[in-house]
Amino acid sequence: MQFVKPFLNKTYETLEIYWVLVRITIPIAVLTELMSRMGAIEAVSPAFAPVMNLIGLPPELGLAWLTAMLVGIWGAVPLIFTLVPAALLSTADITVFSALILFAHGLPIEQKIIQKAGPGFITTTMLRLVGGLLYAFLLHHILQATGWLSDPVQPNWIPMSPTPDWLEYFRGLAETMISMLAILFLLSWSLEILKATGLMKLMMTALAPVLRLASIKGEASHLTAVGLFLGISYGAGLLIREARSGAISPRQIFLSCVFMGFAHSVIEDTLLLASLGADIYGILTGRVVFAVVATAAIAAVLSRLSDETFFIANIQVASAGSGKPIA
Repeated sequence: MQFVKPFLNKTYETLEIYWVLVRITIPIAVLTELMSRMGAIEAVSPAFAPVMNLIGLPPELGLAWLTAMLVGIWGAVPLIFTLVPAALLSTADITVFSALILFAHGLPIEQKIIQKAGPGFITTTMLRLVGGLLYAFLLHHILQATGWLSDPVQPNWIPMSPTPDWLEYFRGLAETMISMLAILFLLSWSLEILKATGLMKLMMTALAPVLRLASIKGEASHLTAVGLFLGISYGAGLLIREARSGAISPRQIFLSCVFMGFAHSVIEDTLLLASLGADIYGILTGRVVFAVVATAAIAAVLSRLSDETFFIANIQVASAGSGKPIA
């Protein structure tokens, strides 16, 4: 009986999250399909062409990228194979696009949480966007040069597919939303099992040496590990409390938020995008390595600033982003 209440609570929380996703995903999916049938997608796509060409992707995926940034990964997922049929995409394409949206998604919500921990909204948002584009650019050229993952993508789950009429479209949309609920429940309960069995704690402990390479130390490393595994809402949310108590220095808070911006929620998000055919090494291993190296590089640059100079700069940046810096 002791497991019944937590199980019911988690189920209720998942249903609440799902209802939010339904209210966001369905209108966007229907609007996107309507725009597609009216030719608006083809008209808008050229605006995204320069960025998409830079990382070797079809310009049509620019709309899914924009949706991911504003709404989140779950909002973008149903659009991918609607905008570009799976038959026209390689495993490398899906891997590069997945990496791009893993770096920067749900920015209005996630960045507001990070802002409340102290770092400026604009600075950390730009770091996530630039970091995502840089990693996607490097990954694309590595895959292109080696020919690795050039085979046609073979997704285990296709959320949406082009349909000849509206009746079939809405039937497919309903099937997608049901599948989304099942996957969301599976991921939520899996995370609870990891926490209940103590495996999550072991994973966080094992990660501490890796985070030290990124110059994230002490209590900040533990909270960063929480964000890495469970998401910014958890990791940065806990940092807000620690920042206000003064237990963690502003420099460590900034580095922690930067790292979490590059790599967070690696279990749920990775499993979701792997189900679409993305390569696990490209969207998980490479991304974490990039997060460590990039954060270490940023830490090296910041090390040239005194604590006083860094604190003043942090106040100015946070104020520019309408944040409330933590004293």
